Amino acid sequence: MNKKTVVITGGSSGIGKACAMKFARMGFNVAISGRDEERLIKSAEEIKKINTEVLPVAVDVGKEDDCRRLTEETIRKFGRMDVLINNAGISMRAAFSETELAVLKQLMNTNFWGAVYCTKFALPYLLKNKGTVAGISSIAGKAGLPGRTGYSASKFALEGFLESLRIENLNTGLHVLTVCPGFTESNIRNMALSKDGTIQGESPREEGKLMKAEMVADRIYDAVIKRKREIVLTTEGKLTVWLKKFFPSWLDTIIYKNLKREPGAPF
Repeated sequence: MNKKTVVITGGSSGIGKACAMKFARMGFNVAISGRDEERLIKSAEEIKKINTEVLPVAVDVGKEDDCRRLTEETIRKFGRMDVLINNAGISMRAAFSETELAVLKQLMNTNFWGAVYCTKFALPYLLKNKGTVAGISSIAGKAGLPGRTGYSASKFALEGFLESLRIENLNTGLHVLTVCPGFTESNIRNMALSKDGTIQGESPREEGKLMKAEMVADRIYDAVIKRKREIVLTTEGKLTVWLKKFFPSWLDTIIYKNLKREPGAPF
Protein backbone atom coordinates (compact mmCIF):
# COMPACT_ATOMS: atom_id res chain seq x y z
CA MET A 1 0.00 0.00 0.00
CA ASN A 2 2.99 2.33 0.49
CA LYS A 3 4.60 1.59 -2.88
CA LYS A 4 4.15 4.27 -5.51
CA THR A 5 1.55 3.54 -8.17
CA VAL A 6 1.55 4.34 -11.87
CA VAL A 7 -1.55 4.25 -14.07
CA ILE A 8 -1.00 3.80 -17.80
CA THR A 9 -3.77 4.01 -20.38
CA GLY A 10 -3.26 1.99 -23.53
CA GLY A 11 -1.01 -0.22 -21.45
CA SER A 12 -1.40 -3.52 -23.29
CA SER A 13 0.97 -2.83 -26.19
CA GLY A 14 3.58 -0.47 -27.63
CA ILE A 15 4.82 2.44 -25.57
CA GLY A 16 2.19 1.85 -22.87
CA LYS A 17 3.24 -1.73 -22.24
CA ALA A 18 6.93 -0.80 -22.34
CA CYS A 19 6.27 1.90 -19.72
CA ALA A 20 4.40 -0.60 -17.55
CA MET A 21 7.37 -2.98 -17.67
CA LYS A 22 9.85 -0.18 -16.91
CA PHE A 23 7.95 1.23 -13.94
CA ALA A 24 7.34 -2.28 -12.60
CA ARG A 25 11.08 -3.00 -12.72
CA MET A 26 11.67 0.23 -10.81
CA GLY A 27 9.39 -0.87 -7.96
CA PHE A 28 6.03 0.70 -8.81
CA ASN A 29 2.62 -0.89 -8.52
CA VAL A 30 1.10 -0.79 -11.98
CA ALA A 31 -2.45 -0.27 -13.25
CA ILE A 32 -2.95 -0.63 -17.01
CA SER A 33 -6.03 -0.02 -19.11
CA GLY A 34 -7.09 -0.94 -22.62
CA ARG A 35 -10.15 -1.86 -24.65
CA ASP A 36 -9.04 -5.39 -25.57
CA GLU A 37 -9.55 -7.28 -22.31
CA GLU A 38 -7.88 -10.46 -23.52
CA ARG A 39 -4.70 -8.67 -24.59
CA LEU A 40 -4.81 -6.56 -21.42
CA ILE A 41 -4.88 -9.62 -19.14
CA LYS A 42 -2.09 -11.27 -21.13
CA SER A 43 0.08 -8.17 -20.73
CA ALA A 44 -0.69 -8.03 -17.01
CA GLU A 45 0.53 -11.60 -16.61
CA GLU A 46 3.83 -10.67 -18.27
CA ILE A 47 4.27 -7.66 -15.99
CA LYS A 48 3.54 -9.75 -12.88
CA LYS A 49 6.63 -11.83 -13.62
CA ILE A 50 8.68 -8.79 -12.58
CA ASN A 51 7.34 -9.43 -9.08
CA THR A 52 5.06 -6.45 -8.75
CA GLU A 53 1.34 -5.90 -8.25
CA VAL A 54 -0.59 -5.30 -11.47
CA LEU A 55 -4.18 -4.19 -11.99
CA PRO A 56 -5.65 -4.59 -15.49
CA VAL A 57 -8.81 -2.52 -16.06
CA ALA A 58 -10.69 -2.91 -19.34
CA VAL A 59 -11.89 0.58 -20.28
CA ASP A 60 -12.54 2.79 -23.28
CA VAL A 61 -10.95 6.12 -22.35
CA GLY A 62 -13.32 7.89 -24.70
CA LYS A 63 -16.08 7.17 -22.17
CA GLU A 64 -16.19 9.37 -19.09
CA ASP A 65 -17.61 6.71 -16.77
CA ASP A 66 -14.89 4.23 -17.79
CA CYS A 67 -12.20 6.74 -16.85
CA ARG A 68 -13.83 7.36 -13.49
CA ARG A 69 -13.89 3.61 -12.89
CA LEU A 70 -10.18 3.32 -13.75
CA THR A 71 -9.32 5.76 -10.95
CA GLU A 72 -11.76 4.17 -8.49
CA GLU A 73 -10.42 0.65 -9.05
CA THR A 74 -6.83 1.84 -8.79
CA ILE A 75 -7.45 3.55 -5.45
CA ARG A 76 -9.42 0.58 -4.19
CA LYS A 77 -6.55 -1.77 -5.09
CA PHE A 78 -3.49 0.31 -4.19
CA GLY A 79 -4.77 3.16 -2.03
CA ARG A 80 -2.82 5.81 -3.91
CA MET A 81 -1.85 7.19 -7.31
CA ASP A 82 1.48 8.85 -8.05
CA VAL A 83 1.86 8.87 -11.83
CA LEU A 84 -0.73 8.97 -14.61
CA ILE A 85 0.50 8.35 -18.14
CA ASN A 86 -2.13 9.27 -20.72
CA ASN A 87 -0.89 7.03 -23.50
CA ALA A 88 -4.03 5.59 -25.11
CA GLY A 89 -4.34 6.77 -28.68
CA ILE A 90 -5.43 5.96 -32.21
CA SER A 91 -4.28 7.35 -35.54
CA MET A 92 -5.75 7.85 -38.98
CA ARG A 93 -4.57 8.03 -42.57
CA ALA A 94 -6.88 9.70 -45.06
CA ALA A 95 -7.34 12.98 -46.89
CA PHE A 96 -9.56 15.35 -44.93
CA SER A 97 -11.78 15.94 -47.97
CA GLU A 98 -12.69 12.23 -48.01
CA THR A 99 -12.77 11.54 -44.25
CA GLU A 100 -16.06 10.99 -42.47
CA LEU A 101 -16.59 13.34 -39.53
CA ALA A 102 -17.21 10.35 -37.23
CA VAL A 103 -13.56 9.36 -37.71
CA LEU A 104 -12.32 12.75 -36.51
CA LYS A 105 -14.68 12.62 -33.54
CA GLN A 106 -13.39 9.17 -32.60
CA LEU A 107 -9.80 10.40 -32.61
CA MET A 108 -10.64 13.40 -30.44
CA ASN A 109 -12.63 11.22 -28.02
CA THR A 110 -9.70 8.87 -27.47
CA ASN A 111 -6.61 11.04 -27.87
CA PHE A 112 -7.86 14.26 -26.27
CA TRP A 113 -10.97 13.63 -24.19
CA GLY A 114 -9.57 10.35 -22.89
CA ALA A 115 -6.63 12.24 -21.38
CA VAL A 116 -8.92 14.97 -20.03
CA TYR A 117 -11.30 12.48 -18.38
CA CYS A 118 -8.54 10.36 -16.83
CA THR A 119 -6.68 13.42 -15.55
CA LYS A 120 -9.84 14.94 -14.09
CA PHE A 121 -10.64 11.91 -11.94
CA ALA A 122 -7.02 11.19 -10.99
CA LEU A 123 -6.11 14.79 -10.13
CA PRO A 124 -7.12 14.85 -6.42
CA TYR A 125 -4.94 11.81 -5.70
CA LEU A 126 -2.02 13.11 -7.77
CA LEU A 127 -2.17 16.47 -6.01
CA LYS A 128 -2.13 14.73 -2.65
CA ASN A 129 1.15 13.01 -3.51
CA LYS A 130 2.60 15.83 -5.63
CA GLY A 131 2.60 13.34 -8.45
CA THR A 132 2.90 13.41 -12.23
CA VAL A 133 0.48 13.78 -15.13
CA ALA A 134 2.13 12.76 -18.40
CA GLY A 135 0.65 12.90 -21.87
CA ILE A 136 2.03 11.02 -24.86
CA SER A 137 1.79 13.56 -27.63
CA SER A 138 3.61 13.33 -30.95
CA ILE A 139 5.62 15.35 -33.41
CA ALA A 140 2.18 15.57 -35.05
CA GLY A 141 1.32 17.81 -32.09
CA LYS A 142 4.13 20.17 -33.08
CA ALA A 143 3.63 20.23 -36.85
CA GLY A 144 0.51 19.33 -38.80
CA LEU A 145 0.80 16.13 -40.82
CA PRO A 146 -1.08 15.77 -44.11
CA GLY A 147 -3.37 12.76 -44.23
CA ARG A 148 -3.56 12.82 -40.45
CA THR A 149 -5.66 15.92 -39.77
CA GLY A 150 -7.63 14.34 -36.92
CA TYR A 151 -4.51 12.90 -35.32
CA SER A 152 -2.59 16.19 -35.44
CA ALA A 153 -5.62 18.10 -34.16
CA SER A 154 -5.98 15.77 -31.18
CA LYS A 155 -2.29 16.05 -30.29
CA PHE A 156 -2.25 19.84 -30.61
CA ALA A 157 -5.27 19.91 -28.29
CA LEU A 158 -3.56 17.56 -25.83
CA GLU A 159 -0.47 19.75 -25.70
CA GLY A 160 -2.56 22.87 -25.05
CA PHE A 161 -4.41 21.11 -22.26
CA LEU A 162 -1.20 19.92 -20.58
CA GLU A 163 0.48 23.31 -20.88
CA SER A 164 -2.48 25.09 -19.29
CA LEU A 165 -2.65 22.45 -16.55
CA ARG A 166 1.06 22.92 -15.83
CA ILE A 167 0.72 26.68 -15.43
CA GLU A 168 -2.39 26.35 -13.23
CA ASN A 169 -0.41 24.10 -10.89
CA LEU A 170 2.86 25.99 -10.63
CA ASN A 171 2.42 26.21 -6.86
CA THR A 172 0.70 22.91 -6.06
CA GLY A 173 3.59 20.51 -6.58
CA LEU A 174 1.92 18.73 -9.52
CA HIS A 175 4.36 17.72 -12.23
CA VAL A 176 3.07 17.87 -15.82
CA LEU A 177 5.07 16.17 -18.57
CA THR A 178 4.55 16.28 -22.34
CA VAL A 179 6.21 13.49 -24.35
CA CYS A 180 6.75 13.69 -28.12
CA PRO A 181 8.17 10.35 -29.22
CA GLY A 182 8.46 10.85 -32.99
CA PHE A 183 7.99 7.74 -35.15
CA THR A 184 8.22 4.78 -32.76
CA GLU A 185 7.85 1.06 -33.39
CA SER A 186 4.28 0.27 -32.31
CA ASN A 187 0.93 -1.03 -33.45
CA ILE A 188 -0.66 2.41 -33.83
CA ARG A 189 -0.11 2.67 -37.61
CA ASN A 190 -1.45 -0.84 -38.24
CA MET A 191 -4.60 0.10 -36.32
CA ALA A 192 -4.93 3.55 -37.94
CA LEU A 193 -8.40 4.44 -39.19
CA SER A 194 -9.16 4.90 -42.87
CA LYS A 195 -11.51 7.54 -44.27
CA ASP A 196 -14.61 5.51 -43.33
CA GLY A 197 -13.40 4.36 -39.91
CA THR A 198 -12.23 0.90 -40.94
CA ILE A 199 -8.83 -0.35 -39.74
CA GLN A 200 -5.98 0.29 -42.14
CA GLY A 201 -4.40 -3.07 -41.33
CA GLU A 202 -0.77 -2.41 -42.23
CA SER A 203 1.85 0.20 -41.50
CA PRO A 204 3.14 2.53 -44.25
CA ARG A 205 6.53 2.58 -42.52
CA GLU A 206 9.29 0.05 -41.90
CA GLU A 207 8.53 -0.54 -38.23
CA GLY A 208 11.78 -2.37 -37.53
CA LYS A 209 13.80 0.76 -38.36
CA LEU A 210 11.89 3.02 -35.95
CA MET A 211 12.73 3.90 -32.35
CA LYS A 212 12.02 1.02 -29.98
CA ALA A 213 9.17 1.37 -27.47
CA GLU A 214 11.50 0.26 -24.68
CA MET A 215 13.85 3.17 -25.40
CA VAL A 216 10.91 5.57 -25.23
CA ALA A 217 9.83 4.05 -21.90
CA ASP A 218 13.32 4.55 -20.46
CA ARG A 219 13.23 8.22 -21.42
CA ILE A 220 9.74 8.68 -20.01
CA TYR A 221 10.72 7.14 -16.68
CA ASP A 222 13.79 9.38 -16.50
CA ALA A 223 11.67 12.44 -17.30
CA VAL A 224 9.16 11.55 -14.58
CA ILE A 225 11.88 11.09 -11.97
CA LYS A 226 13.66 14.33 -12.99
CA ARG A 227 10.31 16.14 -13.32
CA LYS A 228 11.02 17.50 -16.77
CA ARG A 229 8.33 19.56 -18.52
CA GLU A 230 8.80 18.11 -22.02
CA ILE A 231 10.88 15.62 -23.94
CA VAL A 232 11.14 15.43 -27.72
CA LEU A 233 12.64 12.18 -28.96
CA THR A 234 14.43 11.16 -32.18
CA THR A 235 16.66 13.39 -34.26
CA GLU A 236 13.86 13.77 -36.80
CA GLY A 237 11.53 15.03 -34.08
CA LYS A 238 13.99 17.56 -32.70
CA LEU A 239 14.79 18.81 -36.21
CA THR A 240 11.07 19.23 -36.92
CA VAL A 241 10.59 21.42 -33.84
CA TRP A 242 13.60 23.54 -34.77
CA LEU A 243 12.55 23.99 -38.39
CA LYS A 244 8.97 24.84 -37.35
CA LYS A 245 10.33 27.70 -35.25
CA PHE A 246 12.68 29.22 -37.82
CA PHE A 247 11.63 27.93 -41.28
CA PRO A 248 7.95 26.97 -41.10
CA SER A 249 7.19 27.22 -44.84
CA TRP A 250 10.21 25.11 -45.73
CA LEU A 251 9.14 22.54 -43.14
CA ASP A 252 5.67 22.32 -44.75
CA THR A 253 7.31 21.32 -48.02
CA ILE A 254 9.62 18.78 -46.39
CA ILE A 255 6.73 17.14 -44.51
CA TYR A 256 4.58 17.03 -47.63
CA LYS A 257 7.30 15.40 -49.75
CA ASN A 258 8.24 12.94 -47.00
CA LEU A 259 4.71 11.68 -46.35
CA LYS A 260 3.82 11.75 -50.03
CA ARG A 261 6.46 9.04 -50.54
CA GLU A 262 4.66 6.64 -48.20
CA PRO A 263 3.03 3.67 -49.97
CA GLY A 264 -0.60 4.47 -50.71
CA ALA A 265 -0.32 8.10 -49.57
CA PRO A 266 -3.87 9.53 -49.48
CA PHE A 267 -2.95 12.94 -50.94
